[in-house]
Amino acid sequence: MNRMLKWVVTMLGGLSGVAGYVFLTRHSEIIVIQGLALFLFGLIAAAIISGGIFFVLSPWLINLGRNFANWIINELSGVPVEKLVTGSGGLIAGLIVAYLISGLLNNIPIPFIGAILSVVVYLFMGYLGINLATKAGEYVNLGNVLKKNVLRNEDHPKPLEQAQEGVPKILDTSVIIDGRIADICRTGFVEGPLIIPEFVLEELRHIADSSVALKRNRGRRGLDVLAMIQKDLQVEVQIVSKDFPDVHEVDIKLLKLAQSIHGKVVTNDYNLNKVASLQGVEVLNINELANAVKPVVLPGEEMQIEVIKDGKEAGQGLAYLDDGTMIVVENGRRYIGESVDVQVTSVLQTAAGRMIFARPNSK
Repeated sequence: MNRMLKWVVTMLGGLSGVAGYVFLTRHSEIIVIQGLALFLFGLIAAAIISGGIFFVLSPWLINLGRNFANWIINELSGVPVEKLVTGSGGLIAGLIVAYLISGLLNNIPIPFIGAILSVVVYLFMGYLGINLATKAGEYVNLGNVLKKNVLRNEDHPKPLEQAQEGVPKILDTSVIIDGRIADICRTGFVEGPLIIPEFVLEELRHIADSSVALKRNRGRRGLDVLAMIQKDLQVEVQIVSKDFPDVHEVDIKLLKLAQSIHGKVVTNDYNLNKVASLQGVEVLNINELANAVKPVVLPGEEMQIEVIKDGKEAGQGLAYLDDGTMIVVENGRRYIGESVDVQVTSVLQTAAGRMIFARPNSK
């Protein structure tokens, strides 16, 4: 691709050299005085020299063009679609008006004044058209207009295969390593594509290559989970290459990506959850989901548990449900290693999860 671009830049340089040579000699008598052969020689020499200069400068010009294109993409990534549509329409309208005005300005007899004023008019009318259109769009609210058009077409519903997909869900590093996202996808409750940014994959690769055994195992587990989701589960997975070079923290990149594609971040990181709420980004927290689907236990209910160890207070015993919920058994220390019927006395919901307090049934 780079080689083709270099040759394109070189050809453009040669054409610009030819155009410049013709422009400089258009009022000259060189063809009459020195002959057509010398004119053609100068034409070829100008093309070779200009093309060679552009060939040498082509890497710098290509990088400059790419950086400029990436800057435009990053600047427009956070702009709503409605504003892009209205702004583009305003720009086109402004340029049309500028074209009509410049036709009058070109008739000014003073050299170069008409051309300079035409450039100024084009810039001013383009800027004015964009601003007027976006301001008008805020009052009209193009999004609501589009929604009304959709509602009008309710009598002609789309087929199921054309129905709108769910909101994109962006996976962060912690939830991939956690692994429970694969089980959730297997149940079929997840709708919409799962978005995996390349900078998250890069972070996983660094963790998997760590010299610390624990971090290395966690990174490899994350890569295995991704492979499982892609191959074994019927879930759409998209690898997104979009990056934010000016941002170094992966969490901030995730939030910016969620804002740009109007998606949600899937995580189990409590701190990321708080930062996302401050920036208006919706977050799906796996830990909150796990707490929400735990079975409800009410005071007075009876259950059979196995006491496995003693508690912090004297005489207490501890047991656990299958979902990890801790049960504190009053006077249960003497039942360690045994199954015992208990009655729930109270349930405490904490930030770390749910705790159940119980006492053994009297025999």
